[in-house]
Amino acid sequence: MSTPLIPATILTGFLGSGKTTLLKRVLSEAHGSRIAVIENEFGEENIDNDILVQDSEQQIVQMSNGCICCTIREDLRATLADLAARRRKGELMFDRVMIETTGVADPGPVAQTFFMDDEVASQYLLDSVLTLVDAKHAQQQLDSRLEAQRQVGFADQIFISKADLVSADDVAALQHRLAHMNPRAKQSVVHFGEVPLNQVLDLRGFNLNAKLDIDPEFLKADEHDHDHDHHDHAHGEHCDHPHHHHHDDDVKSFVFRSDKAFDPAKLEDFLGAIVQIYGPRMLRYKGVLNMKGIDRKVVFQGVHQLMGSDLAAPWGNEPRQSKLVFIGIDLPRDVILQGLEQALTA
Repeated sequence: MSTPLIPATILTGFLGSGKTTLLKRVLSEAHGSRIAVIENEFGEENIDNDILVQDSEQQIVQMSNGCICCTIREDLRATLADLAARRRKGELMFDRVMIETTGVADPGPVAQTFFMDDEVASQYLLDSVLTLVDAKHAQQQLDSRLEAQRQVGFADQIFISKADLVSADDVAALQHRLAHMNPRAKQSVVHFGEVPLNQVLDLRGFNLNAKLDIDPEFLKADEHDHDHDHHDHAHGEHCDHPHHHHHDDDVKSFVFRSDKAFDPAKLEDFLGAIVQIYGPRMLRYKGVLNMKGIDRKVVFQGVHQLMGSDLAAPWGNEPRQSKLVFIGIDLPRDVILQGLEQALTA
């Protein structure tokens, strides 16, 4: 009998966005879930000083509420393997893992660990990437730091903290900007890292499911701008939205839709080719596909060069429409849209 996989959550966000507050809550609240927190953060704001007594020998500390906390000693893979081994032996008890990345880290390689390493993949299930964004400093951080943009592009869920320090218009402008960088991620405005745990755990962001979560406002805005064209184009220089004049982010998203079926061989060749070339710049991408000769939906998603697909429910009576969203750094949108177009059946 196979044991269920241990769910893992990656927590990312720039310094001061409230990650530590969120983690302290997780580690000290009586929520009934035993969580192993893996710290990869170095800096003044180290969580250890306040609520942990660090045992230098083990670097693993047991909390009063059953959670444990450890610092990455060598690399994440080794730490995860060690935790899983100790859990199997009954030395440590935990139900799930949260990994806090450093404020300037790209969560991509952390996420890839869960797919590329067989030992890790056989024991853990990557649940989601959570990104905390500090409303007061976000615009400036997004303007100046590509890492901040990457963190947004990778997110399954974005928490906006410190919104009480800026005007409602500023929050709206920030939300608009974030939605264009990543229309897949759900956004919530939270009070400095105080987030209900059901918004943090079991989000299934990496599940291959037939639901393609795209912020509906994003699609609506695009449709009304481009009625004559069957692609949804992401806002660019011609965008007339008042908040959008001065930001041209490197991380952008765009959507492809078509009512025609894909030719499976052509699509596979094309996706294989763009992932080879642009993989490092492709943060997250996901699609629900209508494939010729297959009466079920095909869902696929990827992180950088890693891509997976699966058969989902039958189409039944609903219109068979393919929809794909790509989130990445300076991706050649026209090349990708044109290639997808050419992979459709005549």
